[in-house]
Amino acid sequence: MRLTRQQQAVIHHAGGHARVAAVAGAGKTTTMAARVLHLLAQGVAPKRMLVLMFNRSAREDFQRRLSSMAPPGQALPDVRTFHSLGHRLSQSLCRWGVLQPRRLLSADWQLERLLRQASLSVLEHERERRDAALESDRLETLAHYCALVKAEMLAPEALYPRLALDVDTDYFPAAFHEAERLLHEDGVMTYADLLYRPLKVLEADETLRARVAGFLDHVIIDEYQDINAAQQRLLALLAGDQADVMAVGDANQCIYEWRGARPDTMLADFTATFGKAQDYPLSVTFRHGHALALSANYAIAANRRRPDQLCLAGPATPATRVAVGQGSRALLDALTDWQARGRPLAEACLLVRSWALSVPFQLALLQAGLPFRLSREDRFVFRLPLVQALAGYLRLARQPNLLHDPALLLLLLSQPTTFVAREKLWRLACRLADTQRWPERGDPQLTELKALQRKTLKKRWALLCELPKLGAWPPAKLLRYVVDAVEAEKVLKRAAARRDKGEEDVRLLDVLIEQAQSAADPDAFIELLQRPVHNQAGGVLISTVHAAKGLEWPLVAVAGINEEDFPHYSRDNPLTDERLEEERRLFYVGITRAREELRLIHDGGEHRPSRFLAECAWQDAMAIADRLAADAPPAAPLTVDSPDIARRYLAAVARDDITLEAPSQTPEAMPSTAGEFFPGQRLRHAVFGDGEVAAVEGNPDDPVIDVRFQRAGRRRLMARRAPIESLDSAAP
Repeated sequence: MRLTRQQQAVIHHAGGHARVAAVAGAGKTTTMAARVLHLLAQGVAPKRMLVLMFNRSAREDFQRRLSSMAPPGQALPDVRTFHSLGHRLSQSLCRWGVLQPRRLLSADWQLERLLRQASLSVLEHERERRDAALESDRLETLAHYCALVKAEMLAPEALYPRLALDVDTDYFPAAFHEAERLLHEDGVMTYADLLYRPLKVLEADETLRARVAGFLDHVIIDEYQDINAAQQRLLALLAGDQADVMAVGDANQCIYEWRGARPDTMLADFTATFGKAQDYPLSVTFRHGHALALSANYAIAANRRRPDQLCLAGPATPATRVAVGQGSRALLDALTDWQARGRPLAEACLLVRSWALSVPFQLALLQAGLPFRLSREDRFVFRLPLVQALAGYLRLARQPNLLHDPALLLLLLSQPTTFVAREKLWRLACRLADTQRWPERGDPQLTELKALQRKTLKKRWALLCELPKLGAWPPAKLLRYVVDAVEAEKVLKRAAARRDKGEEDVRLLDVLIEQAQSAADPDAFIELLQRPVHNQAGGVLISTVHAAKGLEWPLVAVAGINEEDFPHYSRDNPLTDERLEEERRLFYVGITRAREELRLIHDGGEHRPSRFLAECAWQDAMAIADRLAADAPPAAPLTVDSPDIARRYLAAVARDDITLEAPSQTPEAMPSTAGEFFPGQRLRHAVFGDGEVAAVEGNPDDPVIDVRFQRAGRRRLMARRAPIESLDSAAP
């Protein structure tokens, strides 16, 4: 097994704390295993060493690697996840009588039932809010909030204002306290409690802290950039003043900020917690070639909170190809070409930022007869309740007799939500299916409903009765009519406790209507939405970028790379500099999953291509990779938009024989010399003419500007690279 100089440096680290910045595909698992074996060979007792992995899958993978590399009969140290470490610590504290034993709520329905009870209790005197509080999305958000309180180790009242949740969730802090009371009363706990409970006890008692500290000499932690405050504080407590801590990770791959992770944890926070540390880079990737390594470096360059480190392709990596395409046709063409080369579809993966963006690709694969599978089976397009309901509205328009089907009526009365309990809706649906009339005032089916609920449901019933008269309408027109009639966008945003969840549901509506516009046969479109398809083992995998972390495939397509989709933002949820950096890290993670081929896909049409396509400079990266692959590169300089990163890269791979230059600037197209860009600033572009800056986003040193041009309309530009000059000298 040959190891690089950088890997050898990590393995033979002499002592003290260390940070290892490992790019995607840098062989960190092998390096960490070799480090453990080196320490054992140096006489460190296995019981004085602890290895922490991010999840169970990573732990099992590391244990297999470590066992395969270890000499026969070698005793090995503990390899744990933070949850298993917390469980073991909780057991010890229970034996010592300082922590009460509790059972773990391991099933989602158990936690949901407890949170339902807590919500009903705190809203006991606000009956008009109780039905909305019991919506599944609201309960899911409450569960996330309670877990985040424990991950951040903050008072629930202090955390709540930071999360920008919907105003209807203002009862969440009280619900947290009530849930804690119920957990104590029932003698149960959540996964978050595995760390939260022992940490609270230990931080409150110095004697207890002394009892658990001092047993370790070495701690090695993988994916350190993804740990939260509770995990870091517990780690510091167990390491004490004696253990050397080695943190392995990549701040550029910190994509779980919504779970409490922070890129600064791997950066300044580490030294603030543990003190001085030796820094080691693992810069060489063994996953992909020069073109993708260069694109990844370009893609992340605008982030300010990142390590100053390049990703370099190893000498034996494949010549990864990067290309950009538009729409589902680009995916189908890529897969057809892949099969034509004798490669199985199981080697391909389609990544999206959110599941709603996968819908047109699921439908395209169904129509093309190409097998596929989803990392979450409940995200098949036809299994989504909202999609089932929209298909039901279309069916009812074509088949009036379905007004007698109580199961269909229940679906259409509940999606989009009317904030009415399901059992009440079922009784009403059965009544309507039987009588085909809205109940009279005073009817028991209505008296159990609030006035607003009665009004909403009566309006929904009138729509259902009207639909059979509209059966000749095209699917897109009919869907738009239904969406407007039920005020779907307003309802979905209100039902979602998290702003991004409501926006994803609204995006799903838009995607379906866009797909319906190309459907000539309404019945065929309905049938497409209702196909009983299941995961097919040999098919293309569809997943979100978040779920793909740590994985890789020969062919990766990243789709939905449009402004407002990736990066995700809206008029109601604008980008901050911090969120833009998080979105950029997510894009970086997505593109670095590929080994041999990367396809970047945007929608086209009214959806503007994402700024990330320009930032990753894929065309320049491909051109440089081609020069690197040539036996004798031509002497003529290669023109690239941003040569600085590329020059550093070429120097790092010892290819100074390739010369680069920036595009020549004409006098009419000189970059702006203004120190800053600001809204209202007048600019002149060499191609688009005169315009005015509407917005400035991103890194102030390399901003993206949104400009309204008099002739060319609205355009987004990389300000420092665009051929523009300022007509205003300074901000007002």
